Amino acid sequence: MGRRLKKLKKIRLHREGTNTLIWSMVGIIIVALLLYKIFDNKIPLYVFLVVFGTLYAIVLNFFRCPIRYYNDDTEKIVIAPADGKIVVIEEVQENEYFHDKRLMISIFMSVFNVHANWFPVDGKVKMVKHQNGNYHKAWLPKASEENERSTIIIETPEGVDILCRQIAGAVARRIVTYAKEGEECYIDEYLGFIKFGSRVDVYLPIDSEICVKMGQSTTGDQTVLAKLK
Repeated sequence: MGRRLKKLKKIRLHREGTNTLIWSMVGIIIVALLLYKIFDNKIPLYVFLVVFGTLYAIVLNFFRCPIRYYNDDTEKIVIAPADGKIVVIEEVQENEYFHDKRLMISIFMSVFNVHANWFPVDGKVKMVKHQNGNYHKAWLPKASEENERSTIIIETPEGVDILCRQIAGAVARRIVTYAKEGEECYIDEYLGFIKFGSRVDVYLPIDSEICVKMGQSTTGDQTVLAKLK
């Protein structure tokens, strides 16, 4: 669809984390005040603040929702839908939607990554399907088919179907998908969010040109995963 003006919400902290962040801060303040009042020796207070301040900073980073723009042409480009690391690049049999061979690229998100997800291509959302399942560790191969997951099918302007799958992990048990069937979608827009460590799979046509390597770190909405033919 080329370059066009996109409608973006100016989100800095993701709304999925609002309650977690507020109540965590309230709890830290209350405990810190109690430690300050109860102990003359301030070492317990300092230890508490260092430990839980660090944990709070990790959670705060986790719920960041950075505003990013992909500045090059988006035609036939597949962009990483998430921050993380490439853990799978392989040809697989996709039996849920395509029922044929596809190239699968998997991005694993640790608890230290931002967990917002972006649309990997411009196009139109053809299907959104949520399935309950298990909570295996997200980097295991069977997680793609057995874990709780949301499957999003996007048809590009050239008529190519791309499958993007949000997968819950051993800790991540809340998948949020903003994509709606029938709506147009664009790179730079948010597809959804997964809480606390998870994985996103992208299924591409076999003849796609892969632009990433195993173990490579990805930046959501910035790293080019592949080029479509």
